[in-house]
Amino acid sequence: MKDIKNFNLIKHNTFGINATCSRFVELENQKEATNFFCSMEDDVPMLVIGGGSNILFTHDYEGIVVRSAIKGVESRCDNGFVYITCGSGEKWDDIVAFSVDHGWHGAENLSLIPGDVGASAVQNIGAYGVEVKDLIWSIEAVEINTGLRVTIPKSDCEYGYRDSKFKREWKNQFFITAVTYRLSETFNPVLDYGNIREQLKLKGLDKPNAKQVRQTIIDIRNAKLPNPEVEGNAGSFFVNPVVTRDKYLELAGKYTSMPHYYIDEGHEKIPAGWLIEQCGWKGRSLERAGVHDKQALVLVNRGGATGMEVLRLCEAIREDVLGKFGIKIFTEVNII
Repeated sequence: MKDIKNFNLIKHNTFGINATCSRFVELENQKEATNFFCSMEDDVPMLVIGGGSNILFTHDYEGIVVRSAIKGVESRCDNGFVYITCGSGEKWDDIVAFSVDHGWHGAENLSLIPGDVGASAVQNIGAYGVEVKDLIWSIEAVEINTGLRVTIPKSDCEYGYRDSKFKREWKNQFFITAVTYRLSETFNPVLDYGNIREQLKLKGLDKPNAKQVRQTIIDIRNAKLPNPEVEGNAGSFFVNPVVTRDKYLELAGKYTSMPHYYIDEGHEKIPAGWLIEQCGWKGRSLERAGVHDKQALVLVNRGGATGMEVLRLCEAIREDVLGKFGIKIFTEVNII
């Protein structure tokens, strides 16, 4: 267990924001988590983080930042499915790679998403037509107020698009220690989202295996997303907005090339990156923060940016999108 006062968080947020916290605690197993939360004072501000890939610090945090370093992977097979229980401090992409190597399928399209296992269950990470809620079976956690261990079935988490009960009613109520995913021994690829099929075709892969799909997803992401070790960022900064069918038809009449994805009879999803690009923000900067020149959904730290500079850029973009399209876009990144 690490327990450090006045800790600099610059290496614990992928934006590379220079912020500190009053106390930093890193827990390495469930027993440490239970003991820590049983002994913690009730009125002390606390923030639970994962790999820091989905967070923007706009100021120093006057409280305790808690992170999981719980490792380990266990698996069991049952009737064509594989249930893998992963420590919340495991890197998500390591779990995807591990699963693909073992012939356990379903997570391939979520390759190279940054962050830890615990955060995957909070955020309901998703990419290329797949969401992690479709893989989650159950979650093990410690109740922060009592230190009690609990097991939470997926059905209780109220998962939605980049959303869960952990982000709402359960915020700061649970410290996730492990997540169990249910994967399949049968490979049923999801290839109709984005340009996956196009990239597979360029590689001459008509019937790709899971490793080939994973590598193709990695190649696509590497081609359009910046490396946070080179240029600080938190991946997709905004959530793709879901609009009513009427709103979509109104915009489609004005913008015939507007990309969209069917949700249901009454709703369509419009890529936020396209909206931002149409407002002229792609590649532009505001102070020391900017919009990535290959993917307008990604905001970047051009070097030495503060969290407030990134936030000012975010608000300028949101204002322009609302003014041009009449659509409010919301942040996927957690702003502290």
